[in-house]
Amino acid sequence: MKNCALQFSPTGGVKRVMDILASELSIDGQVDLSDPETDFSEVALDGDGVCLIGVPSFGGRVPGIAIERLRKTNGNGSATAVVCVFGNRAYEDTLLELKTEAEAAGYKVVAAIAAVAEHSIMRQHAKNRPDEADELELRGYAKEIQRLAADKDKAGDFTVPGNSPYKSYGGSSLKPKADESCLSCGLCAEKCPVQAIPKDNPALTENEKCISCMRCVAICPNGSRKLDEQTIIALTQATKKVFEGRKLNEMHS
Repeated sequence: MKNCALQFSPTGGVKRVMDILASELSIDGQVDLSDPETDFSEVALDGDGVCLIGVPSFGGRVPGIAIERLRKTNGNGSATAVVCVFGNRAYEDTLLELKTEAEAAGYKVVAAIAAVAEHSIMRQHAKNRPDEADELELRGYAKEIQRLAADKDKAGDFTVPGNSPYKSYGGSSLKPKADESCLSCGLCAEKCPVQAIPKDNPALTENEKCISCMRCVAICPNGSRKLDEQTIIALTQATKKVFEGRKLNEMHS
C-alpha cells in the first residue's frame, strides 16, 4: 500500500476534510478506522508514498477506538500528515496525541493539521464547514505536505499544541436512542463503529459500548435515532461562549 488515507469519520466531517487534502495528493487508497470488521494488523504501507491519518476530536482527545486500531497498523516510515477535525470549539490534546501515536506505529509525521468541520452534535456550530475558504486553505496545506514528503528525512521534529499527560476524557453521557418511528432496518447496527447496536434489535443502544460518535443519528434513513432534545438545548446554552467566532484551521510542520 502506497498513497493512503486512514480515517475515522463517523458523521462525515473528517471525510470532507480528508477528501480535499487527498485530492491534491493523489491519494486513492482508503482505510476506514470505523469499520469493526477490518483486520487492521494487515494494514502496512510500503514507506515510499504519502499518508494521511484523520480523526475527530472527542472532548479534546482522539477517540479511543481509533487509537486502538491505528496501533495495529504499520506505517513503515511513510511520510504522513496527521489531521484532527474539531467542531469550532477546541481540539486541546487531540493533535499531540494523534502525532505521538502515529509515530509509535511507524509513520514519519511531517505535518500536523487541525481543521474545522460541522459539529457532530450541535450542528449549528461550524455549519457547512469546510466551506470554500477552508477548501482553499486546505489545498494549500496539501501542497506543503507534498513538499515535505518529497524530502521526509530532512523534515525536522516539530511540536504541536497540546499537553502531556493528556486531559482526562471519560466519554459522553449523550447516547442516541431510537423512537417509535424506527423501522428496524438495521443500517445503524451494521455501521456502528463499536457494535453498540444489537443487530437482532436495532432499536436498542448498549450504552456501555456507545462512544457517542453520532453515526447512527447521521445515517438513519427515517430520522428515528435522536438525542434528547431538552438536553441538547441545555448543552447549547451552557457552551454558547466557547463556540463563539469562526475558529481557524492550523498547520504545523
